[in-house]
Amino acid sequence: MAFYDLPAHVAQHLALALCALAIALAAGLPLGVAATQSAWLRGAVLATAGIGRTLPSLAVLMLLLPWLGVGTTPAVIALALLALPPIVISVDLGIRGVSRAAVDAATGMGMTSFQRFTRVVVPLALPVSFVGLRTAATETIASATLATFIGAGGLGDEIVRGLQTDNATLLFVAAALVAALALGADLALGAAGRLMAEHQ
Repeated sequence: MAFYDLPAHVAQHLALALCALAIALAAGLPLGVAATQSAWLRGAVLATAGIGRTLPSLAVLMLLLPWLGVGTTPAVIALALLALPPIVISVDLGIRGVSRAAVDAATGMGMTSFQRFTRVVVPLALPVSFVGLRTAATETIASATLATFIGAGGLGDEIVRGLQTDNATLLFVAAALVAALALGADLALGAAGRLMAEHQ
């Protein structure tokens, strides 16, 4: 069995995951920050995020079909929705975990609210917040295999082809590539998180 199209499917897989993560970050960071500003908003945001974490990946993909059809767009949106909850939750926890004494000290130094947030809160909250990105990245890469069911390509195509043709080698190679991508992302982001923590 030829594996000439594996590189293209790896590229598709990574493109789906990275686009979804970019969207999830763009939405999740402000939502996580907003959740720290009021109790009722935090309850609403975290409750929605909690629901999002319980939904199966395939169910989210299928729910989007009537509105967005098949292809890359619904796959990216579905993956972004799946990546959003851990990012929102970790940003909220990271900011709320910042020492009040550090904030008060910055206030005493004459910093403005914006300066306190960017120079004190963000650096101190970053290690915890980064955990959410690490979780979101690994989950998104793993879940991107399901994008094949709505015609978005990726390594899921190879896994399905291996199952349909009873090709154990193709199935194993494709599944191993997905696992390697997810593990690589987890290790890389984990190392980056530890590096940031060491430089606090």
